[in-house]
Amino acid sequence: MAEAKDNASGKERLLDIYARLEEGRGISKKREAERYGVSPRSLQRDLDTIRAFIAGRNAEQGLDQQVLYDRSSKAYRLVPPQRRLLDNEEVFGVLKILLESRGLTKSELCPILEKLIECCVPKENKRMVTELIGNERLHYTPPRHNKAVLGTLWELAKSVKERRPVRLQYARLGERGTVERTVKPVGLMFSEFYFYLLAFIDERAAKDLSSDAKHDPYPTIYRIDRIRHFETEEGHFSIPYQKRFEEGEFRKRVQFMFGGRLRKIKFLYKGPSPEAVLDRLPTATVLKNEKDGLIISAEVFGDGVEMWLRSQGEMVELLENIEVPLV
Repeated sequence: MAEAKDNASGKERLLDIYARLEEGRGISKKREAERYGVSPRSLQRDLDTIRAFIAGRNAEQGLDQQVLYDRSSKAYRLVPPQRRLLDNEEVFGVLKILLESRGLTKSELCPILEKLIECCVPKENKRMVTELIGNERLHYTPPRHNKAVLGTLWELAKSVKERRPVRLQYARLGERGTVERTVKPVGLMFSEFYFYLLAFIDERAAKDLSSDAKHDPYPTIYRIDRIRHFETEEGHFSIPYQKRFEEGEFRKRVQFMFGGRLRKIKFLYKGPSPEAVLDRLPTATVLKNEKDGLIISAEVFGDGVEMWLRSQGEMVELLENIEVPLV
C-alpha cells in the first residue's frame, strides 16, 4: 500500500515538473528535492525520464526540444518551451501599464487583470501581485465616456484586416447630433486614454465635405467611443502601394491624435530634459547644440504638435514649420 502511494506521488511529481517545464519555468534540483521531500538523485531520475520522453516525441513529431541546464539561473529548462508564460516582473509591468492607461471601463479592465494574474503568475506569487495592484484597482478611474470599446475595437480590426469599408455614425467634438461617413479603415491606435480608428473617407459618399477634405492624402482620425453606430459593408477596398498606410510610421509622427498634414518642424529647446522631448517626438533629431539650447528637427503629422509646443512655454522657440509635400 505504501509502495503504491509512493508510486502515485512520484508520478504526480513527474507530471508537475514536466508541466512547469512546458510553461518555460526553471527547475532547480535542490529546491524541488526539498519541496517534495526526496533526494536530488530522485529528481535527476525524473529529469532523465522527461528527457527520454521528449527525445521520443522529437523523433515522432519532428520537434527539436531539449531539457538543458541554464547556468545563469542554476535551473533546468525546456528549450524551446511548449508555451512561454510571462515572468513575475513582466506581468507586473503589463498590469501597471493597463491600470495607468485608463483606456477601458472597469468592467472591461478587471477581468483582463484577473486573467493575466491567473494564467501568467506562478501560484506562489499570485497573492503578492494581487496585493501590489490592489489599491490602484480599487481606485481605478475609467475615462469619462465610460463606454465599453473592446467589442467595437475588435470588429473594426477585422474590417482593417479584410479591407472592408465601414459605414459609421460619428459624434464630432463640440457638435450635437452625428455625421454619417463611409470610410476605408486602415489602422487602430491607442493614445492618452482613448482608442482611435484611422480611415480614409470614401469621397463619393461624402457630399458635405470640402474639396480639400475629400482629397486628403492622409487618414482621418475617429475616436472609437464617439462612434455611435457602424456597419461593415459588402465588398473590399484597395489602397495603392505608394499610399499604403503603416501604423508604426504614422505613430511616430502623430501627436495628440489631431488631424492635419505631414510637416517638418524645427525648434530651439531650452528646457532641462531633452530626453522627454525626444521620447515625445520619436522622429526628432538633434541638429545642433547651441549656447541657448538644442536645435531639434522632427517630422510630425497633424496640428496637435502645435498644442504641445505652446504648452512648453519659454522652453521652446519654434524656428520652422513647413508642410511636407507628397512624393
